[in-house]
Amino acid sequence: MSARKLGMLTYRGLQLTFLGLVTAQISLGWDYAAWWNLLPLALAYAVVTVGNRWGGAPDSPRVVPETLEVAPPVTGRWSALNSPADRTPSHGTHAHGQTYAIDVVAERTPGARPAFRWLWPIARRPQAFPAFGAPLLAVADGTVVRAADGHRDHLSRNSLLGLLYLMLLEGSVRELAGVHRILGNHVILDLGNGTYAAYAHLQRGSLTVREGDRVHAGQPLARCGNSGNSSEPHLHFQLMDGPDPDAARGVPFTWSGIGVPRDGETFEAPSTAVALG
Repeated sequence: MSARKLGMLTYRGLQLTFLGLVTAQISLGWDYAAWWNLLPLALAYAVVTVGNRWGGAPDSPRVVPETLEVAPPVTGRWSALNSPADRTPSHGTHAHGQTYAIDVVAERTPGARPAFRWLWPIARRPQAFPAFGAPLLAVADGTVVRAADGHRDHLSRNSLLGLLYLMLLEGSVRELAGVHRILGNHVILDLGNGTYAAYAHLQRGSLTVREGDRVHAGQPLARCGNSGNSSEPHLHFQLMDGPDPDAARGVPFTWSGIGVPRDGETFEAPSTAVALG
């Protein structure tokens, strides 16, 4: 088992220990200072803090390019959020292989995407966002190694109250439940040479591929959704050096003809979709 994977399992185990101790002390009336229950929680966050900040060496030698050029996973007009062109790790953590991850949201026409609200509405249906249902494409030839399609598309979290709920409660629960709850519906492709592409927050019921399928660049894989740890419908895309996000390191990428768009930068991705036989 890799050091990264062991660290994530230890983190989740310590969190469960904390919850178990609190439950036991309340229900069984154990006579000791309640603050002792915080010890495993403190250790859990110490473990995850080290893991999140560790760019680290891979657990086994893999041949990966310094920066891999792949096709864009979307078509049409989009804008970037949490881009590695502005900082790495792009999402503030090396965990889950997302050192060079990027989020993209659809910008079909100016003003079509609902803006962040401080108070109201607290949440919106995913159908209100132009990214919801947009086709997502294979960035290169590869093999599907993971395909999860059982998570619901929830309401947006793009208000102040919604975002606080996501960050303080929902996100913590999803982290405890495992990386599949963070990614939501997702597809991971083996691109060869020890490189894997991950697509997260996909629309439930939209996957057109299964594990073991061979895909070609430009082939539709699924549609953009709002499943997992997501504030609004968008695509979270990353390259990794392994198929398990808990154990993988991020791999830098560039999109053909686009590069790596910066935070807030709008870009136009040409149609590269291929017809399915």
